[in-house]
Amino acid sequence: MRRLGAALGAALLAAGAAAAQAADAAAARRNLRVDDFYLMESVSDPQLSADGEWVAYVVSTADRAADEYRSAVWMVSWDGTQQLRMTEPAGGISSPRWSPDGRSLAYLGKPADDAPTQVMLLDRRGGAPRALTHARDDVSSFAWSPDGKRLVLMIEVDSDQPADPERAKRPRPIVIDDLFFKEDGTGYIGRGLKQQLFLFDIQTSRMELLSADARANDFAPAWSPDSRQLAFAHTHERGEDHDGMMDIDVAEARAGATPRKLARVHAPNFQRIAWSPDGQLVAYLQGLEPRYYIYMHDELAAVPAAGGAPRALTGKLDRWIYDYDFSADSRSIDMVVEDDRVQYPARLSLANLAIEKLVQRPLVVGAISVGATRTALTAADDATPMEVYAFENGALRRLTHHGDALLGQVKLGAIEDFDFKSRDGAEIHGLITKPPDYVAGRRYPTILWIHGGPDLQDTHSIDFDGYQMLRQLIAGAGYVVIGVNYRGSSGRGFEFARAIYADWGHKEVEDLLAAADAAVARGFADPARLGIGGWSYGGMLTDYTIASDTRFKAGMAGAGAGNALAMYGTDQYVLWYNTELGVPWRDPAPWFKVSYPLLHADRIRTPTLFMGGDADFNVPIAGSEQMYTALRTRGVPTELVVYPGQHHELGVPSLYEDRWTRTLAWFDRYLKAAP
Repeated sequence: MRRLGAALGAALLAAGAAAAQAADAAAARRNLRVDDFYLMESVSDPQLSADGEWVAYVVSTADRAADEYRSAVWMVSWDGTQQLRMTEPAGGISSPRWSPDGRSLAYLGKPADDAPTQVMLLDRRGGAPRALTHARDDVSSFAWSPDGKRLVLMIEVDSDQPADPERAKRPRPIVIDDLFFKEDGTGYIGRGLKQQLFLFDIQTSRMELLSADARANDFAPAWSPDSRQLAFAHTHERGEDHDGMMDIDVAEARAGATPRKLARVHAPNFQRIAWSPDGQLVAYLQGLEPRYYIYMHDELAAVPAAGGAPRALTGKLDRWIYDYDFSADSRSIDMVVEDDRVQYPARLSLANLAIEKLVQRPLVVGAISVGATRTALTAADDATPMEVYAFENGALRRLTHHGDALLGQVKLGAIEDFDFKSRDGAEIHGLITKPPDYVAGRRYPTILWIHGGPDLQDTHSIDFDGYQMLRQLIAGAGYVVIGVNYRGSSGRGFEFARAIYADWGHKEVEDLLAAADAAVARGFADPARLGIGGWSYGGMLTDYTIASDTRFKAGMAGAGAGNALAMYGTDQYVLWYNTELGVPWRDPAPWFKVSYPLLHADRIRTPTLFMGGDADFNVPIAGSEQMYTALRTRGVPTELVVYPGQHHELGVPSLYEDRWTRTLAWFDRYLKAAP
């Protein structure tokens, strides 16, 4: 008994010492800072090898010294015991794809800094990568043929470009004859700039154009299991045609092949086509009718590869499908489903279209990959950024730990569901993120941080590469942060999303103001220190809200606009405007209605910071310039920050750091200063 008591005492002392060390470590942690994003490792694009033994994926970081974003290809064994970085971090590395025999790993990268993006090839056993392709223009995406003998490449080709290299260097006009003529990141789309598919023979390095139609866009290719055919999306305009539709075609995998149309579908938000392993079905994503362009959820559908009637597979679900992959036996499809504040993995039975939710706990799945009889995915939750997981025996098993180093240094705020009624009785859901040292019963400066879209949502996630980590950054600066999934958001079905159709800045603003009311009523928000901000549609809603209510003491409107009419023909959303508001010369009334932030700028009292990139074709900087000019004219405190050479999302780490440093400083100035 004495020996047992001594052993028990020693064990208790050891346990106490361990607990004390853990407490000391927790106490030593600090709040998240803006420059911590240089320490973040963002994980994406999991790809299972054919035998299911390895998962390749991408890790992206911000390199402070080089002031650029860099990525590297990694792989982890299925049992999680081996984890290898396969490439050095570099700009533009993406899309790891296993060869069918599993011996090689191809990816997109640059063989030299000034070279076009090519398909690079790695031996899985090690060694330096080599350029497999030598295309004149950047390779945008690629796919292995199942027999491993060829690749299909998607390349953006400008047929109007002079063949002579010296003449090609000279300035030349951009000739436009399509309705969709500009795209953020791409720029102006001249008549000769098309997305085309090329066949690349690995043994001979010969590259041939698949289609004989050089004036069409072909993209999202998928090989047939016998490597003889390709299914792909086909349009004449960029992304979708004038009517908001696209073709799903199939063609023999040979140069100059004539495509055969399988279906014509409403264009989704993004397209992914897959051939079932048994060769019977071609699956694809489809949207709703074009007039609901911005609110539609991507649904999964399939059509017989030999031709026949298309079949909707997830129409009754009324939720957005983000990614999917066929099982090896072609009997089911594993997919990522967006739902209220989450994105969960699910399995669809092709026999009866029954959908099984695979994981019950709240999380956000990024992408999914099926190989052999196994499923791998990336996922994040309230405490963990995106990592690679194995789905096994009905549960997730974590394979990677790229976020652990930073999370071991910082304290995160608690994330809680935040549900309330809007002014008209509508039930609205959101999330609150509390400061790490939150004290119950105390009132805090509170910021409504508004997601973009509008067809996006705030989720249970601290993804390093996503919008959600910003809530933790703001909370770490001492604020309660409220994310509101206002009407128009995704995650709660089509009717909830289209509730703001042709009525922007009305119900969303009511929902945001109701969130502020609820936060004050529940005792954690200081009504004298309320702020509001967001980027993209979040910036637009900031403009709408401060023009509707004067309670907010500070605002930040990034890449927003307060004059919808000025956006017509100057941004990339012509289909949205034409189908929802109608053309302005027929009836300008709807345009004036949704342009009230600028037209009623005399109502604004909120000191507001405006920001944007001068190369943004998504929401052009003119939207911020107009609102800044209006507030400056009226004497309302305001600043305008223009990021040179930047698109809708900032692509230079130091400018991204500047954006959030200025944002927090602006809120601190007006929400933390003494009265």
